[in-house]
Amino acid sequence: MISKVFSAGLFGFETKTIEIETEVSFGLRTFQIVGLAEKSVQEASARVCIALKNSNFISPEKHPQRIIVSLAPADLKKEGNFFDLPIALSYLLASKQTFFETQKTLFLGELSLEGNLRRIKGALAFALHAKKEGFLQIILPKENAKEASLIKGIKVIGVENLKDVVLYLTKKKEIQPFFWQEEKEKKTRRNDLDLIHGQEIAKRALEISAAGFHHLLFLGPPGVGKSLLAKAICSILPELTEEESFDLTKIYSIAGLTNEKDPLIREPPFRNPHHTSSFSAILGGGNPPRPGEITFSHRGVLFLDELPEFRRDVLESLREPLEQGKITILRSKNVLPLPAKFILVAAANPCPCGYWGDKEIACKCSLAQIQKYQRKLQGPLIDRIDLFVFVPRIRFEKIEKEEENLTEKIRERVKKARLIQKERLKKEGILTNGEMEVREIKKYCPIDKDSKDLLKEYVDSGKISIRGYYKVLKISRTIADLKEKEKISFEEVCEALSFRKKEEVEKI
Repeated sequence: MISKVFSAGLFGFETKTIEIETEVSFGLRTFQIVGLAEKSVQEASARVCIALKNSNFISPEKHPQRIIVSLAPADLKKEGNFFDLPIALSYLLASKQTFFETQKTLFLGELSLEGNLRRIKGALAFALHAKKEGFLQIILPKENAKEASLIKGIKVIGVENLKDVVLYLTKKKEIQPFFWQEEKEKKTRRNDLDLIHGQEIAKRALEISAAGFHHLLFLGPPGVGKSLLAKAICSILPELTEEESFDLTKIYSIAGLTNEKDPLIREPPFRNPHHTSSFSAILGGGNPPRPGEITFSHRGVLFLDELPEFRRDVLESLREPLEQGKITILRSKNVLPLPAKFILVAAANPCPCGYWGDKEIACKCSLAQIQKYQRKLQGPLIDRIDLFVFVPRIRFEKIEKEEENLTEKIRERVKKARLIQKERLKKEGILTNGEMEVREIKKYCPIDKDSKDLLKEYVDSGKISIRGYYKVLKISRTIADLKEKEKISFEEVCEALSFRKKEEVEKI
């Protein structure tokens, strides 16, 4: 007798249905899994045999029998820990130890030797796939049930062990479907900007960056608060929309990074990789291909502290995701497109010792060292940064000055500006000013004659490039949105230009 059950596999960021067929016949004792199964899938035969025995079923090892398990389609390489449960159920059906209907059910789960089901990666993606493919229910480990229940319109059954699965399928035990319940108590947003003294210009840059999705670079000596400022951006970013939240949760789910108790990601992520991180850790890659930090920071913030210390190939490879909001990873025959739409916030010292240009502490670096260091702060990546801010040392008297509810005020302005942009750009298929291309900039960023004359002077004198010119227009549009102004005035253009002083980066 040949039995058939349905499972699914992960192939990059795609999920595909896998048909698991099992034939049991008399012969020499063998348990063979065919269909391009990787080692982790091949090892399922040993786990399944012992799990069946410890769940009070007849193990394949008890009788001389030839077992062939086929995973179709055969041309797809199968890997992961998803197939233990469906293989075990397929064997039970083929060996006539039980009978149940399998046609409209998707099975997933790793088995322990005791027969318990262990947590898997990608539960949200699998539930979404099951609904899309017309399955009526998905059966998976109980630890994954809450995450899978985020998808409405499909029955989610979370089980603890193999025995309970069989009892449920044969209608000898009732297991209630899992339904998603929103957390009653919302987490209190942090007020990080309230804890930072002074630095009004840097805070304004953070507000503009958060409102318009603009990339930002902080320059300044050590200890002035560049990293603290960068981390504070999360406190003023709006919560993710429902669509963004689902997209991001799916990414984290496939990578196995979701929280079991509260899997839904509601707030923009903040990722802070170390400058010694490898190319694949930041951009993505490896075998099998895995998302990098730029994908984990999708719709959030990627913070690169000590920017010049990162590998040159890593920094140059950031150009594609910064421009297109995605990255494509090529591995042998596989093409893996990954989302990577993030705000880049970077921080750097002006020289190796950090004190070049500081009024209080003398720089210890030679001219050659400074030139070599600052060459790392030039080139195509820097040209794609929108806002440049020099963060100075603050005086003692500013430490005791505090502005209450500053974070809440800025967060509210950012939220309103985002809503204005969303309404304006809905026909373009984008959400923020930072995502506008030249066509959209010309359409939505008209300026008056005085502003045009000023920008013409800057472009003709070489103070800003053509790319910089369009960035000024985008920033001006965001500043106007923060003020809830329909038209961009000379004032907004001047403020935008104040954040394009690349001389701070290219002084040498």
